[in-house]
Amino acid sequence: MLTVKFIEENKEEVIRRLAIKGFHAEEIVEKILSADTQRKQLQVQADRIQSELNIRAKEIGALMKSGKKEEAETAKQAVSSLKEEASALTARQEEAERQLKDRIVQLPNIPHASVPPGKTAADNVVVRSGGTFPALPDKPLPHWELAKKYDLIDFELGVKITGAGFPVYKGKGAKLQRALISFFLDRAVAAGYREVMPPLMVNEDSGFGTGNIPDKEGQMYCVTADNFYLIPTAEIPVTNIYRDRILETTDFPVKMTAYTPCFRREAGSYGKDVRGLNRLHQFDKVEIVRLEHPEHSYAALEEMVQHVESLVRQLELPYRIIRLCGGDMSFTSALTFDFEVFSAAQQLWLEVSSVSNFESFQANRLKLRYRDEKSKKTTLAHTLNGSALALPRIVAALLENGQTPEGIQLPQALHAYTGFTSIS
Repeated sequence: MLTVKFIEENKEEVIRRLAIKGFHAEEIVEKILSADTQRKQLQVQADRIQSELNIRAKEIGALMKSGKKEEAETAKQAVSSLKEEASALTARQEEAERQLKDRIVQLPNIPHASVPPGKTAADNVVVRSGGTFPALPDKPLPHWELAKKYDLIDFELGVKITGAGFPVYKGKGAKLQRALISFFLDRAVAAGYREVMPPLMVNEDSGFGTGNIPDKEGQMYCVTADNFYLIPTAEIPVTNIYRDRILETTDFPVKMTAYTPCFRREAGSYGKDVRGLNRLHQFDKVEIVRLEHPEHSYAALEEMVQHVESLVRQLELPYRIIRLCGGDMSFTSALTFDFEVFSAAQQLWLEVSSVSNFESFQANRLKLRYRDEKSKKTTLAHTLNGSALALPRIVAALLENGQTPEGIQLPQALHAYTGFTSIS
C-alpha cells in the first residue's frame, strides 16, 4: 500500500496517476489525510497525558517520602482521573488507526510514468513480437480435440472427480507437464534464482502482504474451518518469506523461483475463450520473484522480461510482449508486461505470463525493508514477480502449433525432458 507520507507530500500527483488506472481517488485521499490528521492530534493529546502522568508519579513519590499522605492521596485521585482519560483516548486512537488502515488499503498502487492510458485490453501496447507462425494442415484441430485424439488430457474425467476446470493429465500429457515444469525450473536456476517449495495454502496475513486481501478474495478458494486460502499463484507464499524482515543492501538482489499448483475460482468466466486449457481452476505454474533495491528494480524488471522471452523462444512459439494500459493493470502493480503466445488452431492470442514491478507497494504491507549502509536508516524495498511460465496455455499452443498429419512435434528444447520428440 502507499504510505501516508507519500500521499500527503504528493496528493495531486497520486490523484492524477491513479486516474490512469480508472480509479477516482479524490474523496478517499481526503478521508485518508483527515484520518491521519485526527490520529496525529490524538497522539499529541496522549503524549500530553503521559507526560502529566509521569510528573504526577514523581510528585506522589516525593509527597509519600515527606509524609504528606493527604496531599499524596489527592494526587493519586488526579492520576486515576488521568488514567481514565488516557484509556478513553487509547480507544479513540485505535478507532482512528483502524479507519486510516481501512481507507488506505482501498488505494491501488500508482502506475509508473510509462504506463499508457486506457480502459481495457484493447488499449494495451505491443512492445515487440517474435517467433514464426506455423504452417498447419487443413482443418487444424483445437487442443481439446488433440488432447482427446492422443489421450493426453481428460476434461470429462476431471468434471466427474471434481468439476469443470480440473482436468486429468494422462500418459504423454502428464509427462509433458512434468517436462515443462522441470524445463522452466532449470532455466530459472541457471539464471540465478534459488528454488523454493512453499506451502500451497496461506493465512490472511500473507494474502494481505501481497495485496490479494482485500481485493481478490472472490478469486481464491478459502478453507473456512482454518481461515486458510489456496494460493492463486506462488507469488503469495514466496514473497511472504520475507515478511517482517529487514535486509542489508548487500542482500540484494534476492531471486527466488517456485513451482506450485495454483487455484483460482475464476468466477464469471464463460464463453468459447475458456474452453479446454484456456482457463482452469487448477493449473501448474513456475514463478520467479525478486526483491530489489529501489534504484535497481526497473533494470531487474527488464531482466525478468528477457528471461521469460527466452523461454517462449526456446519453445518455438510465436509471441508478443504487451505493456498493459492503466485500466488493464492489477491493483498492486506499478508496471506490467504481459506475454501472449499464438494458438494457431483457435486463432487466439493467449496470455501465458505477467511480469510486474510493484515498487514499494507490497513491501509496505509486508513490512519488508532494507538498511541503508551509510545512513543506517531503514527504507522500503521493491518487489517484482513474473510467471515463467504458466503451463495450461503453453500446452495448448504447443499441441495446436505442433500438429502435423503424422502427430504433434515438440520443440527441441523439451526433447531431453520428455524422452520423446513427438506425440503420435
